[in-house]
Amino acid sequence: MKKIAVTSEDPTLDDQVDPRFGRAGGFLVMDLETMEARYIDNGASQTMSQGAGIQTAENVAKAGAEVVLSGYVGPKAFQALATAGIKVGQDCDNMTVREAIEKFQKGEIPFADKPNR
Repeated sequence: MKKIAVTSEDPTLDDQVDPRFGRAGGFLVMDLETMEARYIDNGASQTMSQGAGIQTAENVAKAGAEVVLSGYVGPKAFQALATAGIKVGQDCDNMTVREAIEKFQKGEIPFADKPNR
């Protein structure tokens, strides 16, 4: 995996993983080869009445992420991510973005085969 996107409440590695996927505050996209990180604001999806998960999945795909780490992902967003070939690691809430990435690199966050919400 080259790039992973982690739902984040704010733009640094030491901020908390946002437990929501579709309505996450943003994403920290980390290139695991270069360890460069950039923050993608997800504010527009937070105000959508419907389709936030699908729109967010499209934004993550455009960022080039191959994996998403989040607290929970709903069924429509999960399907959109699967269609884009993006793997999902769930139940990452209650940890920082840095902790989630470290656990992923150690193989401690399995890929989900279905949404958890």
